[in-house]
Amino acid sequence: MEELSWRKPSACGDGNNCPEVAIGPDAVYVRSSLRPDAIAQLDVSEWRDLVAAIRVGEFDA
Repeated sequence: MEELSWRKPSACGDGNNCPEVAIGPDAVYVRSSLRPDAIAQLDVSEWRDLVAAIRVGEFDA
C-alpha cells in the first residue's frame, strides 16, 4: 500500500479513540486510531454513501 496521510476530526484533539481517513488516488481509507492496522478501503461511491448516511444520522444510537 502506498504511503498515506491520515487525518482525524479536529474534535478528537489528542484523543486516541478517533476515526481516521486517508485519501488515495483511487480509494478512501478508513481506520480507528485504536486499531491502525485494520484499514477499510472504500471506492469513491462507497465513501459518498457512508458520508451521506452519517449526515442523516443513520448510525445514531
